[in-house]
Amino acid sequence: MVDIDIPKNYTASPSSFSGTPHLTINRDVTVDFDSSNAFEGPEKLLEVWFSESSSSLPVATAPAGLRIVPSEIWKDMLDLVNCKVLSIIESEHVDAYLLSESSMFVFPHKLILKTCGTTTLLWGLPRILEIAALVAGFPHTIANQIVGTGTAAIPYRVFYSRKNFLFPDRQRGPHRSWRDEVKSLDRLFLGGSAYMIGKMNGEHWYLYLTEPNTILTPPATPERRETETKMLELPMSKASLTTCDKDDDEDETLELLMTDLDEGNAKQFYLDHASAVAEGQYYEEAHKARVDAEQHVGDINDVHPRAAKPSNNGYLKTIHENVDVFSNISSDPADPGSDLEDLIYPEELTTEGHALGTVVSESSGLADVYPPSKYPDARIDAYLFTPCGFSANGVIPAPDGPDATHYFTVHVTPEPNCSYASFETNVPSKQTGRETADVIEQVVNIFKPGRFSVTLFEGKKPVDDDIDDDDPGTEAAQRIRALTRKIGRKNSRMDHIRGYRRVDRIVHDLEGYELVFKYYERFDWEGGAPRLGEVAF
Repeated sequence: MVDIDIPKNYTASPSSFSGTPHLTINRDVTVDFDSSNAFEGPEKLLEVWFSESSSSLPVATAPAGLRIVPSEIWKDMLDLVNCKVLSIIESEHVDAYLLSESSMFVFPHKLILKTCGTTTLLWGLPRILEIAALVAGFPHTIANQIVGTGTAAIPYRVFYSRKNFLFPDRQRGPHRSWRDEVKSLDRLFLGGSAYMIGKMNGEHWYLYLTEPNTILTPPATPERRETETKMLELPMSKASLTTCDKDDDEDETLELLMTDLDEGNAKQFYLDHASAVAEGQYYEEAHKARVDAEQHVGDINDVHPRAAKPSNNGYLKTIHENVDVFSNISSDPADPGSDLEDLIYPEELTTEGHALGTVVSESSGLADVYPPSKYPDARIDAYLFTPCGFSANGVIPAPDGPDATHYFTVHVTPEPNCSYASFETNVPSKQTGRETADVIEQVVNIFKPGRFSVTLFEGKKPVDDDIDDDDPGTEAAQRIRALTRKIGRKNSRMDHIRGYRRVDRIVHDLEGYELVFKYYERFDWEGGAPRLGEVAF
C-alpha cells in the first residue's frame, strides 16, 4: 500500500535512503493530468554527449558535470519541449526524470531526452547547449543567434533518431517531416550525417548523428547544401568488423519499438484494469497477513501486532499496519462475515499516478526484466495515466560495485487504433549474463506486438590497420575469425525470436559504433501492411 501522507508538491519517497536511488514526485503537475488525447506513441530520441565519458570531463567543467544543473533549470528547458516533470530518481551516477511525455536521463557527461506525442524536442536543443555552457561549465563558443542562443557548449557527439510517425500532420515545429528535422540540426552542427534505415514503403527508422568532436555551425555560415539522407540497406562487410575496447564495451543501447499490441496484453495498461488487479492483491495480502499471524502466534502475550513479515510490494508494504491480523475472517470483502469490508481502501489504488504505475510494473512483468534478486539497489519509477497509458524509468546500479549505473525506460500507448510500446536500455548484455535476444523475448512477451523493430548500438574499436590480417596465422586474422563467429552467433540468435519471423535486417558500421536494425512480424499476424502515416521523407 502506498504512503497516503505524501506532502504537497515535491517530496522524497519514504523508502529512499543513503546509497540507493532517491525518488522525488511532482504532485502539482500530476493533479488532473489526463492522457486521453495521446495519439503519437513513437518517440523522438536525442542524445547529446559533451564528453567521451564521465571520467574524462574537461578540466574547467563542474566535477558533477551536467548533474550540477538544478532541476528547475531543466524544467524551464522542458517547457520549450512542451512536457512536464512528473518525478525524479536521483542516484550516484544518473538522474532519471519521468516526464508527462516520456523520459530524460542526465549523466555527468551526456543528456538523453526522449519525448512522444506532439512534443517539440528539437526546440529544446539550443537551450541544452546553453545550459551545459553556462551552468555546467563545459567548453563553449559564441553560437549562431539564428537558433536562439548566444552561448553554446561544444558537444562531443550528438545523436537524434525516431521511428516513422503515424500522424506526421499533427506534429509541430521542425517535426512535421524528417527533412525539416535535418535542416534544424544542420543549423546547429557542421558535418552531420542523416540516415534512413528500413524500407521506404514499410517500417523504417531515421538517424542523424555527428562525428566525434562535433563542430558547431559558425555565426556567419553562408547558405550551404542540405545534408542528404542516406538509405542504409547494407550487409555487414569485413571492413566493418570491429573489436571491443575494454572501456567501450559498456556503451551499448538496445531499443525495441512495438506496434499493434495484443489487445489482451494492452489491457494491463488501462486504469480500470490496473485498479481491479490492485484491489484483488490488496485484500489477498490482508488475508495472508492474518493467516500468517495466526499460524505463528505462539504465546499471544509475546506477539507484537506487527509480527507478520511485510510484503515486498511497494504499494502494499504498509498493509500490515492497517489490518487486525488476529481476526479470523474470510478474505472476501463482500462476505458479510468479513471485516475486510471495514478496511480503508487507499484512493491511490483507484486513480492515476505512481501507485498504480507500480502495480502495473510488477503485475505485467516489467519489474522482472532486471529482477531485484540480481539488482537489489535498482529503483523503478512508474506512472499510470487516465484513462490509459504507462511510463516507467528504471535506474540499475551495477550489481558488483558502484562504478556504473545504467537505465531502462518503457512507454506504452495501448489504444487499439494507435497501440505502441517502447523499451530502451543501456544495461550491458555481459552484465546481465543473458543474450540480447533473451531480453528481447522477455519484453516482447509482455506486449505481444503484431510487429516490432530492434535497434542495437554497440561502441566498438576498429581492428588495427597496421597488422597483416591476410596471413591466417597472425593475431589479427585470428581475432577477425573469432569475432566473425561471435557476431554470426549473436545475429543468428536475434534472427530467431520465438513466435516471430524476421522480415528485415541491416548491419552498418558507423564511426565508433556498430548499428544493428531488425524488423519482425508475428507468425499469426493478420493485420496487413504497416500503417504508414509517414512515407520516406
